[in-house]
Amino acid sequence: MLVLIVAYLGGVLTILSPCIPPVLPFVFARADRPFRSHGLPMLAGMALAFAAVATLAAVGGGWVVALNEWGRYAAIALLALFGLTLLLPALADRLSRPLVALGLRLADAPTGGSAFTPLLLGVGTGLLWAPCAGPILGLILTGAALNGASAGTSLLLLAYAAGACTSLAAALLFGHRMFARMKASLRTGEWLRRAAGAAVLAGVGAIALGLDTGLLSRLSGGGTTALEQALLYRLGPPKPAVPQSARQDRGGQMLTSAEAPVPAPAFTPRPLRDQGPFPALAGATEWVNSPPLTPEALRGKVVLVDFWTYSCINCLRTLPYLRAWAEKYKDAGLVVVGVHTPEFAFEKRPANVRRAVKDLEIGFPVAVDSDYAIWRAFGNQAWPAFYFVDAQGRIRHHLFGEGQYAKSEQVIQQLLAEAGPSRVAAGLVAPQDLGTQAAPGTEPVRSGETYIGQERAEGFASPGGLVAGRTHAYQAPAALRINQWALAGDWAVDAERAVLARPGGRIAYRFQARDLHLVLGPAADGKPVRFRVRIDGQPPLADHGFDTDAQGVGTVDAQRLYQLVRQQQGARERLFEIEFLDPGAQAYAFTFG
Repeated sequence: MLVLIVAYLGGVLTILSPCIPPVLPFVFARADRPFRSHGLPMLAGMALAFAAVATLAAVGGGWVVALNEWGRYAAIALLALFGLTLLLPALADRLSRPLVALGLRLADAPTGGSAFTPLLLGVGTGLLWAPCAGPILGLILTGAALNGASAGTSLLLLAYAAGACTSLAAALLFGHRMFARMKASLRTGEWLRRAAGAAVLAGVGAIALGLDTGLLSRLSGGGTTALEQALLYRLGPPKPAVPQSARQDRGGQMLTSAEAPVPAPAFTPRPLRDQGPFPALAGATEWVNSPPLTPEALRGKVVLVDFWTYSCINCLRTLPYLRAWAEKYKDAGLVVVGVHTPEFAFEKRPANVRRAVKDLEIGFPVAVDSDYAIWRAFGNQAWPAFYFVDAQGRIRHHLFGEGQYAKSEQVIQQLLAEAGPSRVAAGLVAPQDLGTQAAPGTEPVRSGETYIGQERAEGFASPGGLVAGRTHAYQAPAALRINQWALAGDWAVDAERAVLARPGGRIAYRFQARDLHLVLGPAADGKPVRFRVRIDGQPPLADHGFDTDAQGVGTVDAQRLYQLVRQQQGARERLFEIEFLDPGAQAYAFTFG
């Protein structure tokens, strides 16, 4: 109940969002009609469109983003037509096309007419209102995306929409009373009609130009976000499960991995408790390196299930061990199954996953879990995550995060010994690898995973803050503190990335770690993007990463994680800068090691 109350109050606060003012003219333009026959259907249409877009955004893929964008264009056109019929009725009278007839109906529907007209207008307005998502709605949608559609998620979305409609209904009732008083005193509503049409067209223009999320967001000063964050803090609804890249064990101790050969320690088998049956793998959208696998088909085998995603540095560093275990113990009855569950939208594309599996030289079966079906079946919470299944189809052990490779291999050996008479090879593997798959440094790391997209961005220091939804000219500040970052140049920032509009754009980050990685993508048409890296204003030389040369020069040719810095002398605090020489670069997240 508490969560529903918070969702409702978050919806009420939506009217203070910077992208709501351009929508208000569409609401006030109907203020001269009775609230019951026109106001309520309009609000219902807004809620319907909003809930539909939000639900699709929660459970859909990249196609939903494109569909919603076309929906916004259609809504802008519809409401522009509505504004013109209010402002220029004589012009509308001379036109007789069906679309204009619809516009006239929107403008001139009789007081007691069908509720379809205001409902349709509300749907169009709702398509423009849908992107107004604050922290509370962000938590609801994140939980829906990760945990799947459910009655609970639907109730939360309904509560949020009801809250937003409550505040808009108050605005509509206020507008109706104001209109009635002005009309009674002036004996005419024609000039009010024209003023409403001009306001609607101004709102359409503001939305089409991106001013609803650009200029207005700067003028608002982030008030809505601050209010919602305060609400979350005071009332404390539980956050939905959000996957993480894990580098800590359950006791909170930092995990490490070794590059040197690992001697076989003395090992005494310990009882491994039964943690439940092997969940179904039926939710995979595709399989790589194997036909579809099932728990029943794997009965009699020891199975290691690895949840990973190919842009996660912690996942990449486990791959040398997974490949080594799969090869070493395949004849003894071990099957390694990778479950690729995406973090970013581009990781949902099967072609990208197939390319990553090939480039990373993964030979074991990989289930493409783009819909989070297998993730939910296991109740998983992090990348990477290991689940150890015995030959009877029971989960006997699990581990979150990289590291503890010796213990993991000993669990494999123990489960294989339990399974049958096959001789299990002794000793522990000691794989060596380069680039993003090499072991992390041993020095303390003061910089953590940092997202560039507006939805989860922290530590951003460019003047004016992030401007979501349109291209904006950013400037880098004079100086950055540790773990602050900035954009410079013309960038368009959306929920999970920043896209460079013109050559010469830069990203700067003051960090302290041995390694710096950045998840990048080329231009939308696949054209490679050249870049140049500087450390403290100079070429990296010996501190260059696997994906750059000593002069810091490299190329973004695929959507993946790039290692840009690997310091040779510890993990000093440094200023990292990357300049893109071509337009279209997509930047998603920094990770360190």
